[in-house]
Amino acid sequence: MAVADRGSFVAVLVAFGLVQCVVGIEYSLVGAPPCPDTYGLATHPHPEYCDKFYKCENGTLTLETCENGLMFDGKGAVHNHCNYNWAVHCDKRLADITPISTPGCLYQFGVYPKTAGCHTGYVKCAYGVPYETPCEPGLAYDDKTHSCNWPDLLLDHCNPEEVVGFRCPDKVEPGTLAYKFWPYPRFSIGDCGRLITCVNGYPRLISCGDGKVVNDATLTCEDPEIVPKCGTYYAAVKK
Repeated sequence: MAVADRGSFVAVLVAFGLVQCVVGIEYSLVGAPPCPDTYGLATHPHPEYCDKFYKCENGTLTLETCENGLMFDGKGAVHNHCNYNWAVHCDKRLADITPISTPGCLYQFGVYPKTAGCHTGYVKCAYGVPYETPCEPGLAYDDKTHSCNWPDLLLDHCNPEEVVGFRCPDKVEPGTLAYKFWPYPRFSIGDCGRLITCVNGYPRLISCGDGKVVNDATLTCEDPEIVPKCGTYYAAVKK
């Protein structure tokens, strides 16, 4: 379209109140990378803004904006290809970090401690709605990493013995099964799926996982066939 014709076209759009929409779409995609394929999905960072990105879906290019509290890093899987703002390094790219707060949520998307102190869970916000989320058994929320962590690494506000429900003995006798794993002695708690490992005198609750169960005779995780009393442990857990 010639410049004069284009000007006339925009003038017509102004008259009908449509120019902001069309010009906004046109200029928002200026400098955007072309879609490489007719089919499939690809995303690309915006060169100036950390909370925006380009999305190519089946040959259609769009400019996307991350939800409040999220940024684009090409690896985000929290919502619409975006990640939590504290997990993204924006470098020199700009971003709107103004919180849109609701009760229990600073940002519309985020992870927060329940309150001050030691907790075995946290608050996960999505669309401004807070959801209480438990940690894996034996772990406590770490606000520095925005995740659950061993309570013995959070001694400034957590008591590992209270979180785990076990106190490591002051002394472990040589020759015992627990001493075999020194300097991290192990102890059975009568749970087919978990055992205790003491680290620097503090307990950690270790889960076997991978379909394994605790063998009290060896204090190791083994196949259920080797531990008859725990043969139906996972079947019972699924019920």
